[in-house]
Amino acid sequence: MSTDAAPAWSFRQHWMAQAATHAMMRPDKPALRHLGKTTTWAQLSRRSLQLAAALADRGVAEGDRVATLTLNHPWFVESVFAANSLGAMAVPLSFRLAPLELDYILADCTPSAVVVDAQLLPLLRAVPTASSIGTVVVIGESDVTEDVVPYEEFLAAHAPMELPDVSEESTALIMYTSGTTGRPKGVLLSHRNLQVQAITCVRAMEIFDDSDVGFLTAPFFHIAGLGSIVANFLVGGTVVIHPLGAFDPRAVLDAYEREDATVVFNVPQQWDSICAQPDIEKRDLKLRVISWGAAPASDTTLRAMAASFPEALNVAVFGQTETSPITCVLRGEDSLRKLGSVGRPIPTVQCRVVDEFMNDVAVGEVGEIVYRGPTVTRGYWNKPAETAAAFAGGWFHSGDLVRQDDEGFVWVVDRKKDMIISGGENIYCAELENVIAEHPSVLEVAVIGRTDERWGQVPVAFVTVAADLSLAELTGFLDGKLASFKMPKDLVPVPGLPRNAGGKVLKSLLRAQDEKQARERI
Repeated sequence: MSTDAAPAWSFRQHWMAQAATHAMMRPDKPALRHLGKTTTWAQLSRRSLQLAAALADRGVAEGDRVATLTLNHPWFVESVFAANSLGAMAVPLSFRLAPLELDYILADCTPSAVVVDAQLLPLLRAVPTASSIGTVVVIGESDVTEDVVPYEEFLAAHAPMELPDVSEESTALIMYTSGTTGRPKGVLLSHRNLQVQAITCVRAMEIFDDSDVGFLTAPFFHIAGLGSIVANFLVGGTVVIHPLGAFDPRAVLDAYEREDATVVFNVPQQWDSICAQPDIEKRDLKLRVISWGAAPASDTTLRAMAASFPEALNVAVFGQTETSPITCVLRGEDSLRKLGSVGRPIPTVQCRVVDEFMNDVAVGEVGEIVYRGPTVTRGYWNKPAETAAAFAGGWFHSGDLVRQDDEGFVWVVDRKKDMIISGGENIYCAELENVIAEHPSVLEVAVIGRTDERWGQVPVAFVTVAADLSLAELTGFLDGKLASFKMPKDLVPVPGLPRNAGGKVLKSLLRAQDEKQARERI
C-alpha cells in the first residue's frame, strides 16, 4: 500500500511488525496487563489487525486520521496499532480538555474515525465538530445508537487482515501540544522517530531482554505514555497499564508488588508521596529502574528515592513532544553532583546551545538548545509557518533557554514559551491569557507560574480590570473553556501590567512581585 514499497527481503521497524514478531516467537507471553487481566502478544497482534480490517471496511485508509478519546487500557494500544497498520495516523485526545478545546483539535485533524470510551461519549457529543466524524467506535457498555459501533462487535465481525507494508517514514502519531499563540499544534511523529526513541530507552534504562515488566502511570494522550513503553514493544517485554485517576501512592505500591514491576516512571511529586509511605521498606518490590521527569526534582526527593530504593538505577529523562520525547538523560550517580541538571544529551541526537543568531554560546552561558536527529519531528500538522519557524537555520528550536557546563550537563534556566509545569502537565501562559481576556471586565492579563508544594507550579493571573472581578467569578466564566488543571489558582488585580519600551510585558517583574508577597505572607 506504500508508494515506496520495500524489497521482499526488507523488514520495516515499527511497533505493529514487532507485535507480529512477538506473536510468533512468544505468543503466550503477556504483552499488556490491566486490572489483573492479560493481553498476550498473540492476542494483541490479532485484535489490532481485526480492528484494522474493520476500520478499512469503513473506508479508513493510508494518510487518514483515527482519533482516540480514552482512558489508559489495552484497547487504546490496539486502536493505535490498528490505525497504523492501515498507514493511518493515530491522534490521542486528552479527556481533560474542555469541549471547545477538543473542537479545535478535531476540526484541525479531521479524523475519519474515533475510538471512545463509553464514559467519555458525552464529552465527545458535546464537541460540535464530532458530529462530522464518519465512524464512532465505543469501548464498553453504552446506549446503542445508529451513529456508534460497539468495539467488541466491530472486531468480532472481521478476520485479521494481513499486515501491509507501512513505511518507517510515515506518520504514526499526531500528538497535540499547546503553542505560544494559544492554539494547539499537532506534532507529527513517524515510526522512525519512535523506533529511535525505543533505542534511547533501551540504552538509558538498560532494557536488554523481555524479562522486564514496565509499569505505566502516565496518560496515553501525553508523549510520556507511549514514549516510555516503546522499548517494551521492541524487546517483547510486558507493560502493566495502571488505571488513571487521582494518584494513590499506596495503590501504586500495591500494584508494583503484585505485578513484579521492574521499570517505572513517575513525576517528582509522585515519587515524594511514594517514598513517604510508612511501610515502603517492608514491601517486596522488584524495582530495577526508577525514572522521573516532566518537572525538576529537589535534593530531598532524590535522597528519599535513593534511601527507599538503594539497589535501583535512578534515571531522569528530559525532552519534549517534538523529540519523541527524550533528548537528555541524568543517571543516578550524577543526580546529586549535578543537582538541577536535566542531564547530558543522548547519543542519538545532535544539540547546540545558540544565541538568537544561531551562533554557539560559550560554555556556561545561556542560550536556546536546538536539536536535529532521527527522533526529531518533521513538523506540525497543517502549520507550515510554525514548522518553518521551528526549524529556522536547519535545527529544531526547543524554546528552552539553557546553560551547559564543561562536562556537557544541561541546566534549563527559563522557557521562551512561558510554560508552567503543574503536576507533570504543561500549561502555556498565552493560552490562558487569550481565554481570560475574553471576560468583559478584563482589560489586560498576564499569567505566570507560582511555586506550589503539591503541584510544583500553579498558574496565577495578573489582571487589570474595568470592574470588580473575583477568582470564583473568573473560574465560572472559564468553566467549559479550559481544562480544570489549567484554571488560575489566584487572581491578582494590578493597575497596569509592567512593560518594556517595546510594549512587551515584563513577567520577570510580576514573578518578583509574587515572590515578595509570598515571603510577606509567611
